[in-house]
Amino acid sequence: MNYYGSKELAASFRTVRNNTIKIAEDIPESKYEFRPAPDTRTVAQSLTHIALSTRFQQRLQTSGVSDLATVNFPDFFKDMVTEEAKPRTKSDIIALLKSEGDSYAAFLEGLSEAFLAESVKMSPQGGGGTKTRFEMLLGPKEHEMHHRAQLMTIQRLIGQVPHLTRQMQDRMAQANAGQQAQR
Repeated sequence: MNYYGSKELAASFRTVRNNTIKIAEDIPESKYEFRPAPDTRTVAQSLTHIALSTRFQQRLQTSGVSDLATVNFPDFFKDMVTEEAKPRTKSDIIALLKSEGDSYAAFLEGLSEAFLAESVKMSPQGGGGTKTRFEMLLGPKEHEMHHRAQLMTIQRLIGQVPHLTRQMQDRMAQANAGQQAQR
């Protein structure tokens, strides 16, 4: 019996995406062009990249590919790179995060255990071997969490305390207040 299937995968992804949306909402639009260092993405570019990155796995998995050595990756990425380059406002980016996140989560929810268990041969450039489709479909969530950590560092650089840190600080303050009341 599989205890973590498509429904749990979708729910977990939604949690990650909702936290990314909260960061996108918290950062002022005036800081969307902030770039922490030369040759890095701006806040807007990072958020757009996150929003669109789920398309790769969704397209890959629905194409029926069972051997990544057969994939023309430049062709796969061409449309995404073009789409990422489009100028967008803060509200456009937040709407994109929501719509792409909803689309990917709905896709995940509809997958069968048999599909998730299928093996896909990795390309030699990627280290070879095989992965299950389930392992591959975890990738967008892991990728988003990587970039979200970068955005949380950017929040610190622009003088913000990230919402997850604020929530943890609130829980700690409540716990300390409860201990003080018991004394």
